[in-house]
Amino acid sequence: MRIAFFDTKEYDRESFLRAAEGMALQFTFFDARLSADTVRLCEGYDAVCAFVNDTLDAAVLERLYAFGIRVVALRCAGFNNVDVRYAYGKVHVLRVPAYSPYAVAEHAMAMLLTSIRRIHKAYNRTREFNFSLEGLTGFDLHGKTVGILGTGKIGRVFAEICKGFGMEVLAYDPFPAADSGLAYVSLPELFSRSDILSLHCPLTEETRHVIDGPAIAQMKKGVVLLNTSRGALVDAKALLEGIKSRQIGAACLDVYEEETDIFFEDNSGHILEDDVLARLITMPNVLVTSHQAFLTREALDNIARTTVNNLLNFAKDGKCLNELCYRCGKSEECRKQRQEKCF
Repeated sequence: MRIAFFDTKEYDRESFLRAAEGMALQFTFFDARLSADTVRLCEGYDAVCAFVNDTLDAAVLERLYAFGIRVVALRCAGFNNVDVRYAYGKVHVLRVPAYSPYAVAEHAMAMLLTSIRRIHKAYNRTREFNFSLEGLTGFDLHGKTVGILGTGKIGRVFAEICKGFGMEVLAYDPFPAADSGLAYVSLPELFSRSDILSLHCPLTEETRHVIDGPAIAQMKKGVVLLNTSRGALVDAKALLEGIKSRQIGAACLDVYEEETDIFFEDNSGHILEDDVLARLITMPNVLVTSHQAFLTREALDNIARTTVNNLLNFAKDGKCLNELCYRCGKSEECRKQRQEKCF
């Protein structure tokens, strides 16, 4: 099986070559993102491997289908960049539903601690031999209330970390996790009671801009907002206004809604054209990392192994437990649950 990889970095290549050693898979790694402009590179391949910022809309999927490609393997959990409804009946879309919830949850806590204890500011000061403590006062996490929006595996791991700090944990999820022991509340109550609010939900039409102006207005003044999930969960312009008005005390962002042409690349020699992101980065109470929460050795190895197994299972009998389908969640229609091919 010949597989075209898009939007790859050196760490992708290393982990996938290890995972596929000795197997009948041939990889070609492209630096470019998959889009309407680059889809022509897929001609002659049997499958495509894509990442979070690759475009798999109807136009791209139609070209892949015309090239005879019948499977796309996402090396990520999120699939908001895929038109799954259009793909059905044409191209099978596989994903990695879980790679390391600990990696993402631990990164969220690392960002929170860095922000509230001013670690990044202290680091920069001491490198210039400035050992003043002025302006570095933080606050204890113990006894504070953290609101977790989305209680999948990552959200639940983050909840356990917060409990270890002695925090009160509140949660909101339209599909509460059974036997989780979490205290579920309504979304307005989550906003109004949380000292810290952490986002761990997928990006869907229902969750897009779940954090907008009206939501921010409901929050406790000075709330710390964490987002290690998907950028478009947060209306960036509303976030900026919330920070300027002091309604939001601090923001820790590993993702950004317009990150596609910015994150994962070295833009240090260029002028940043996104005025909102540029303004956010200048704020002293905003911490931005470049979608790196997943980036641990364990997670990379899990992503590679799962993706390789997805492709091998599909090649063997056309079935894969990790296949996406717009009908999934409707058990009466789900052929996958009946151990059948999706189409």
